[in-house]
Amino acid sequence: QVQLVESGGGLVQPGGSLRLSCAASGFTLDYYAIGWFRQAPGKEREGVSCIRSSDGSTYYADSVKGRFTISRDNAKHTVYLQMNSLKPEDTAVYYCAQREYYCSIYVPDYNYWGQGTQVTVSS
Repeated sequence: QVQLVESGGGLVQPGGSLRLSCAASGFTLDYYAIGWFRQAPGKEREGVSCIRSSDGSTYYADSVKGRFTISRDNAKHTVYLQMNSLKPEDTAVYYCAQREYYCSIYVPDYNYWGQGTQVTVSS
């Protein structure tokens, strides 16, 4: 069955970096888009970035553009989110999710979700 497992979260100081991983199984990454979302306490889940595995096209929310980089390794069935210059407002639970073919920033468009990994940016 389809499984998505996030890892790499943790506590980091402002200005620091983290790399999140989303390990996918139960489907062929080539035909799907993988999105990263985040949800802070008391806020709605929001789209952060997405990659279309077939051609590598990417999307970034304005709030993370220039600081976050999404990439994928289809052979390892893994999608990464490199997060640099982290800010306290990046603190959230980060989720990866899968949908067919094209990227989307809308939560309802995604079929499968991981369990999430906590990212805390604090001094």
